[in-house]
Amino acid sequence: MEEGKTVAEFFAGIGLMRIGLERAGWKTVFANDNDPDKEAIYRHNFGEGDDGHFVLDDVHNLVQIEIPPVDLATASFPCTDLSLAGARKGLAGSGSGAFWGFIDCIKQMGHQKPRFILLENVTGFLSSHNGSDFESACLALNELGYSVDPFIIDASHFVPQSRQRLFVVGVREKPTLHVEEETAAFFQSTCRPAALADFILWHPEINWNIRTLPELPIGTKRLPDIVEELSPNSKYWWSKERANYLLNQMSPRHRAIADKMIGGEGFSYGTVFRRVRNGKSMAELRTDGIAGCLRTPRGGSGRQILFVAGNGKFQVRLLTPLECARLMGADNYRLDARLSLNKALFGFGDAVCVNVVEWIARNYFNPLWDEAEGLSESSKRRTGYGKRV
Repeated sequence: MEEGKTVAEFFAGIGLMRIGLERAGWKTVFANDNDPDKEAIYRHNFGEGDDGHFVLDDVHNLVQIEIPPVDLATASFPCTDLSLAGARKGLAGSGSGAFWGFIDCIKQMGHQKPRFILLENVTGFLSSHNGSDFESACLALNELGYSVDPFIIDASHFVPQSRQRLFVVGVREKPTLHVEEETAAFFQSTCRPAALADFILWHPEINWNIRTLPELPIGTKRLPDIVEELSPNSKYWWSKERANYLLNQMSPRHRAIADKMIGGEGFSYGTVFRRVRNGKSMAELRTDGIAGCLRTPRGGSGRQILFVAGNGKFQVRLLTPLECARLMGADNYRLDARLSLNKALFGFGDAVCVNVVEWIARNYFNPLWDEAEGLSESSKRRTGYGKRV
């Protein structure tokens, strides 16, 4: 790894942002979160040494400490108030409002502000308060000297999980275009769907720095690729009574699909979420080989259920911590055997997909770094930086 390419990882969680960036040649020298359970998971995987410099504290308190100079600062700030499933208080909420604590941290770094910024959150960020929250966030980065570039990536391009996330790159460069001279179609691409392209076009007051990105890969992994082989007597499998109860919670349409799976030759796999429909708890079955979005379990909800059926039988259980890790592209993540399932689900449900972060690093930050550093073509070939996946 060359000198430089250092990262401060705010809202680090269990460190999946770090893993993705490290795969592309970046090094985390500072990490922060305010959840002691996530800190414990983070330290178990990365070790207890100084590498990572994990600070357990509220982001609003970090202005009181010295954050080391870095090239990139990342912020996967809470989606609590931006998610469509949340209270939608936006950046004024106590959860998602932590974004302003991050902004204060960058501001207090003064002339040592990082060269690049990477924000990550749910796509509801774009529409929160009719777009005013997203506009405020982009303008806040502009005021700190960063022009911005937003894009959306679904993790299903890399792993068998439907997980759309909005990313915003901030670069300490002047804007590269005059929005009012373009059309929405100019901005639209695989990573910038119509709603995002329209937002860019309708907000010429924001300093944009839109880069062309390569096409995202076509996802080839499917649910069976991540399923852990468990003994039929494993504690994870539900009792027959509990499994039948889930089956009976399905609508006629979903129940017909489940019955077809049960009667099929060999085993097939699906995932189930419980959702409230018309005041009634319903079990919704997905069988396209892609898991639903991992979420944090609150009050027993949000926990994704694995449905395995065939040869006249079916079994039901929650996803295991290892399966959650695989769905996030963290196949080799070291998990404490004593870790409870709920804590694992909280950790991975709040995290970013490793493969998506690696793709962004290789196709966005590494080329930016090469341009800024003026690396020769021979040096690029030697290091492998800027290589497309």
